[in-house]
Amino acid sequence: MNKFKRNLTGALAAFPLSVLSVAIGSAYAQEETAESKPKVDLGIKSPIEEVLILGRLQDSATDVIGERMDQSVAIDIITSETFSRTGDSTVAAALRRLPGVTLVDDKYVYVRGLGERYLSTTLNGAVVPSPDLTRNVIPLDIFPTSIVESLSVQKVASADMPAAFGGGHVDIRTTGIPAATMFNIELSTGMHSGSDGDFMSYNGGGDDNMGEDDGTRALSPVLRNALSTYRGNFSPFSIQEAQPGITTAEAEAVNRDLATELFRDITINDESGQKDLGVELNAGSVFDLWKGIELGVVAGGSYDRQWRNADTVQRSFSDPEEQVKFISDSTFTVDLTGTLGFGLRFNEENQINTTSIFIRNTDDTVSINNFFNANDELSSGRGQRYTEFEYQQREVTINQIHGEHELGFETIEALELDMIKFLEGLTVNWYYSDSEATTDIPLDLRINAFTTADPVTGETITTTVGSQDRNAAQYRFSDLRDDVESYGWEATFPIELDKFDIKLIGGAENWEKVRYFEQLRFNLGAKTEERAEFSGPLGVLYSDENVLDPDFGYAISVQDATSSYFAANRVSAGYGKLDLTWDHTIRFVAGVRGEDYQQVNLGWNPNEFDGSPIVGLTQAFNQLEAQADYSNGNPVSQFFEDATYSDSELFYSAALTWMVQDFWAQDFQLRASYADSTVRPDLREIASSSYLDPITDVSVNGNPDVVPSTLKNYDLRAEWFFSNGDNFTVSAFYKDIKNPIELFEAAAADDNIAAKIHNADSATVSGIEVEFLKGLGDLTRVLDPFYTQGNFTVMDHELVTGNNADSPTNDIRGLNGASEYAANVLIGFDSYDSKHSATLAYNVFGERLYFAGRNGSPDSFEQPFNSLNFTYSFYPTESLTVKFRAKNLLNEDFVIQRTTTDTDGNASDVDIIREERGQTFSLSLKYSY
Repeated sequence: MNKFKRNLTGALAAFPLSVLSVAIGSAYAQEETAESKPKVDLGIKSPIEEVLILGRLQDSATDVIGERMDQSVAIDIITSETFSRTGDSTVAAALRRLPGVTLVDDKYVYVRGLGERYLSTTLNGAVVPSPDLTRNVIPLDIFPTSIVESLSVQKVASADMPAAFGGGHVDIRTTGIPAATMFNIELSTGMHSGSDGDFMSYNGGGDDNMGEDDGTRALSPVLRNALSTYRGNFSPFSIQEAQPGITTAEAEAVNRDLATELFRDITINDESGQKDLGVELNAGSVFDLWKGIELGVVAGGSYDRQWRNADTVQRSFSDPEEQVKFISDSTFTVDLTGTLGFGLRFNEENQINTTSIFIRNTDDTVSINNFFNANDELSSGRGQRYTEFEYQQREVTINQIHGEHELGFETIEALELDMIKFLEGLTVNWYYSDSEATTDIPLDLRINAFTTADPVTGETITTTVGSQDRNAAQYRFSDLRDDVESYGWEATFPIELDKFDIKLIGGAENWEKVRYFEQLRFNLGAKTEERAEFSGPLGVLYSDENVLDPDFGYAISVQDATSSYFAANRVSAGYGKLDLTWDHTIRFVAGVRGEDYQQVNLGWNPNEFDGSPIVGLTQAFNQLEAQADYSNGNPVSQFFEDATYSDSELFYSAALTWMVQDFWAQDFQLRASYADSTVRPDLREIASSSYLDPITDVSVNGNPDVVPSTLKNYDLRAEWFFSNGDNFTVSAFYKDIKNPIELFEAAAADDNIAAKIHNADSATVSGIEVEFLKGLGDLTRVLDPFYTQGNFTVMDHELVTGNNADSPTNDIRGLNGASEYAANVLIGFDSYDSKHSATLAYNVFGERLYFAGRNGSPDSFEQPFNSLNFTYSFYPTESLTVKFRAKNLLNEDFVIQRTTTDTDGNASDVDIIREERGQTFSLSLKYSY
């Protein structure tokens, strides 16, 4: 906690006092001239009778109080106004403002110390696919906040939530049909402190500015057909087998012709880049059709592009001074979003809405990695270089239809069905969702080279591409498709008996996911005795002239494609709940959920033409043939059985709430709850093949023996809601996990790092969360325009590794990605005349485990990142908004550390990874009607 106090104190000390003093002075001057403080009646339908409050964000925070109080279990909500005030542009960045929530790799959300696998996500209540190459979870940086109306985070499991519930459940609620005609357009620009020079670039395609490859980089149809023609092998011998009668020299010429089909226009240019550019447009209206029936329509779109440079230094633990990597990246990013929605409102009790969303996120990256290893140390002046090109295009397409229906007085009267009046109050909500996520990587290229370098600084002097390396250029073409169809319904029937309000709730959900991943790999290199080495621009070295020249000896080869796979899973669920409230004081909710779950994962090799492309199936057939008596069963059946997992289980939950008024605050609630839940392995994790983990960047081996984790969740929460809009919440939680699924380091050759998925023995997580919103006018009238909002979390977590892990350094340790504390503090200002607002937002998390050590090597920990962002908005008219944002004011870096001890027992921290994040500044102009 001492480190926490130092971090928080340092951040508050960095508060721009000049801005604060100007704001206070402005507020004081306005207070002297204002006759009275303006009041806003929010009209919230909740036990709070009337709320008088000043400020846009305070309004927004108070708006959600009613929903929070109505929920049977504890939830946290963030609205679009909060996104706007804090400057968070993605759902992932916005969620870190909530208590107990931290962000990993800028895309994965950890709730209450539990990793991204313990978080379930829906969009408007429906399961949606993931464009992540290796995970079943959704990287939440893909969703821009521009399409979001609010985010709901439920931290306590209930029967209506998916059983795969660990740390919490996030429901992304998109912008709905407007109540009246609306139109807005926003233009923005910006800059990044570390990206104010030249950028590395190359000649790409004609549609790069729209984030789409036009086929320039894509796998050539000629190569695709050649794989079939030459049965996955481009060697001269295989070519001669397919084309009898040709000579070896002619077969080599065919091979070189195939090599020219690879994208090789890879000379790196210095690109001046452009300033950040963003455009957002939204419009909508409502039309009266007939007898009060209304048709609503809303459409929107956004476009953002930016250039970024990033420098990273990575050091080995064994010899950090000599074995080091210097990495420079340049990335051109394009984000494109489109939304379309229709709504048909029959009356206040019945409506049907549709939502269609298209999201594209594209990163075009050039990277130079100069490194020195155990064979070529820094002091030797000899090094190696990887020059890498990656074009990754992620897209998500979602189409949903959902309805809300109530058999109320108005509906019964309109239908003239008095005979069903006994069903008055019955509500039915339903949805259907069909969605697809894709990730296309038409260019993933690594060029291996040798360098001479300054033995002190590592600065490169010369670079050469080895002529003896047939694998100098390594190409990978990746294609992922993830399709999800989901649908469900929920019915609620209210019963009133004297002092009892009873709700009978039942529902069902079904979803099916099918995932296809194909990765094809090729190598290109030269081998000649006459020319010992090559140097010069890469586009020249790999030009058609050189590749086709037999003196250079260029050749293309096909690598294995066993990282490809098919996967699918299916969930059929039904649930029931009893919601009972006595005298508006005691509320008890109990529920049960039943789920049938099925999952299958089959690795395959698309280049296998002489046996089964299903990885491992050929071996099963061979074993079957060798054991004709079938004395040991059918190995083929056993193979498919090992690749499939299914279970059927019941999950129970219960919650008790005590509600009272005038207990310190106007409204008070005390909640206690318990729930069973599970966490199942991802689709890739039950396959025996390996994949590259995007967080740790290590090779991960799947494990068919992994079983789901089971969790027991306990939660206690006290909430105070004050009449002036202030609120205060304290929560305590405890989770007991059996068979937690964790990543453990495994044995690997040389300097490589490998990992494997295993079930640990057990884990526990416990903690306390504090959340508050407070206007500062109670301290002094000068501070009337100011308020503060924030939350703090303190946690304790422990993992017992068990017998499955391979020689872990610590048999008892913390959970991956979990920290001991997290804090969010926000100070806001809203002027009396409503023309100015400002927000200073601080976020920090404690040290968290990045990668656990093995065989005595220490664990690696991600260091606290003190994030301080500032947003200022000016409203010259009711229609215009000018906004300035500044991010990472403390100029923090991303740092991974290990602690080493020398022969004298002195401990020191080594930065295994240090990546510059830099500061971002942006300015936008928005017109609203």
